[in-house]
This record gives sequence, C-alpha cells and structure tokens, in this order.
Amino acid sequence: MKKLISSRIHHYYWDEDLCCTLTALKILAELYPPAPHPQILDAAFGLNAGRCGSQCGLVEGTLLFLGTYSKENGWSPEDTRQLCRDFCQDFQARLGSLICTELRPQGFSPDNPPHLCEKLSCQALTLAHNFIARNFPSQS
Repeated sequence: MKKLISSRIHHYYWDEDLCCTLTALKILAELYPPAPHPQILDAAFGLNAGRCGSQCGLVEGTLLFLGTYSKENGWSPEDTRQLCRDFCQDFQARLGSLICTELRPQGFSPDNPPHLCEKLSCQALTLAHNFIARNFPSQS
C-alpha cells in the first residue's frame, strides 16, 4: 500500500501540480470510492490556495474525506466529529503537529524547490489509510 500511495502522491504533485489538500482527498477517494463531488474538490483547492502555513493540507484533505465518507456510511454527526478528532490526535501524536509550518521541512520561501512535503505526504496518507481501514473495516 505504501508503494501505491507514494506513486499516486508523486503523480499528483509532479504531473498535475496539485496541492497537498487535493492530493490527500483524491488518493483517499481512490482507495475508498466514490469520488468526491466536484464542489468538494473546489473547496479543497480553496483551503490550500492561500498557503499561509496554518493547518496542514494533508490533515484538511483527510478531514474533508472523513466527513463525506462517514456520512455516506451512515455515521451520525456526533460519531463523525469524534472520528475527526481521533484522526487529528493520531496525526499529531505520530507526526508531531497539525500545523503546516511546523511540519514542512523548510517552511515557505520562494527559493524552496517544489513539493518539499512529498516524504511527509507518504507518511501522512499511509497513516490516514490505516486509520480509515481500522474505522471502516468492512470497506477495506
């Protein structure tokens, strides 16, 4: 699974030049169909367009996915809220932060090469996949 996730991240970053939020959302939807509604993708683009370094886009993309996927699987709003909290706690415990500027290897600078977070993205989306598989075992 890590190899598949790594390959898809590389494609979305280098071939399509997508942001981390959209990349996370699209990969999770590939692993756990169906594809998100186009308006969700538009909203995901808006989350990351400012690139101000607040909440990590890998977290944002996963939370967007969890919100729609849990609803589709009949989860209550309360259960979905807890699911998203649990994911954030898991992400923070394993990767050290939910904040982009704390996770990004070199912060933000015009001199940075593109897609600095590719390795982190592989770790984060593997974590997200494993989290989803644990919480939706019949869908894995």
